[in-house]
Amino acid sequence: MSKPFFSVVIPTYNRFELLKRSIDSVVNQSFKDFELIIIDDGSSDETLKYLESQGLNFLTVSEKNKPEGVSRARNIGVDKTKADWICFLDSDDVWMPLKLEEQYKFIENFPELKINYTQERWIRNGIRVNQPKNHKKGGGDQFEASLDGCIIGPSTVCLRRDLLMSWDGFREDYVVCEDYDLWLKISTNEEIGFIDTELIEKYGGHEDQLSRRYVAMDYYRVKSIKWVLDHIDLNEHKQIRAKEVLIKKAEILLKGYKKHDNLDNYDEIRYILDSIVGV
Repeated sequence: MSKPFFSVVIPTYNRFELLKRSIDSVVNQSFKDFELIIIDDGSSDETLKYLESQGLNFLTVSEKNKPEGVSRARNIGVDKTKADWICFLDSDDVWMPLKLEEQYKFIENFPELKINYTQERWIRNGIRVNQPKNHKKGGGDQFEASLDGCIIGPSTVCLRRDLLMSWDGFREDYVVCEDYDLWLKISTNEEIGFIDTELIEKYGGHEDQLSRRYVAMDYYRVKSIKWVLDHIDLNEHKQIRAKEVLIKKAEILLKGYKKHDNLDNYDEIRYILDSIVGV
């Protein structure tokens, strides 16, 4: 049996109702040459019962809802994939019917590019909203654009399995910003393909959304930028820009830590900042 062109990985935890909507959006794709792998991170709702009733290909993560759940679940899913091209879908997002077909065409037209992503439509509390200016998307060299924030949504991306594995997948010690970390590392030496068509609906506003549960997420972004500076041979311009963004984010973090008397990570960020500015 030949391997599929795409492997689709959906991580989920206690999102039974939302998950059904996401799965349907994959099953209803116009392009059918894919496998679907669902990684359930120890759900206690009706998720497993539903998956079993549908006869879908899914795996169960034995640990229950650990902090590294989404990264570990994605990595486990990738380890079980058969295709050369991997797509991710968050269990609260939805693909448009042509999503895989358009990415297949893009890959056929630009085989030299190992990663591509699409435009997305944002929905907050059931209402369509405009993306902020710092989420402006594009193709080509996206390193500088990726420094400020995560412009590549996991549900939009399609990348070669060997590229993903060359970076050891998603960092499992990051409870958030694991996607920021991976795309930033990839963008240091890869051209990014971009399809300027809204091919996913990205939903937000619900209570279990990770970005609503964690504050000071720039703590992880500062660590990622520092890792890139320490481990990757950037050209002079990229080094300067990375240091500028790191310094800005670190200084804001330190002010916030003092203001809110939250000093758990203060010394770590202070050390990283001092190592960059030479204090």
